[in-house]
Amino acid sequence: MAFQPRPLPTPVQQLCEKLEAPARLIAHLTLVHDAAVEIMDGLQQQFPTLSVDAEAVLFGAASHDLGKVLHPHELTGPGNNHEADGPALLEANGVSPELARFARTHGAWSREDLPLQDLLVALADCVWKGQRLEALETQVVSRIAEKTGTEEWEVFDKLDGLLDEIARRGEERLAWQAQSVS
Repeated sequence: MAFQPRPLPTPVQQLCEKLEAPARLIAHLTLVHDAAVEIMDGLQQQFPTLSVDAEAVLFGAASHDLGKVLHPHELTGPGNNHEADGPALLEANGVSPELARFARTHGAWSREDLPLQDLLVALADCVWKGQRLEALETQVVSRIAEKTGTEEWEVFDKLDGLLDEIARRGEERLAWQAQSVS
């Protein structure tokens, strides 16, 4: 059976239509959102006492790069102007500042002390394509350990297994993205 990601949440689909987001951007947002759903489901199973605003994380993952409609060259090349301009764009289109912030913070995890929700959006933005970032994962482990009272080694063990499973399908996701924008 061919890989089929979960659809974007309806409010984000509507934003994509309103902002005339390119197919490549919509595909990327869909895949990051899909990875975020898997992360959140896995965390719920592994850490049932963990208090995280899953709805915010999923919205953030689904909308984090919408600032690229203002900077389309960043869809295929380097740049982070979309991070600076994304929150204002989202807010101008009815998104609350609490949710619009993910457009900025998804790339700021190495420069700022961020809450777990923001780190989870950044994590989904990496792992969807099979990429693992030890420094980011270490921050996530630390936050989960703090929030649950679980030893860091135990959090690491559970999170590592979950992320391995998600990362293993990175090639399938990349293939889906290539097929969906061709």
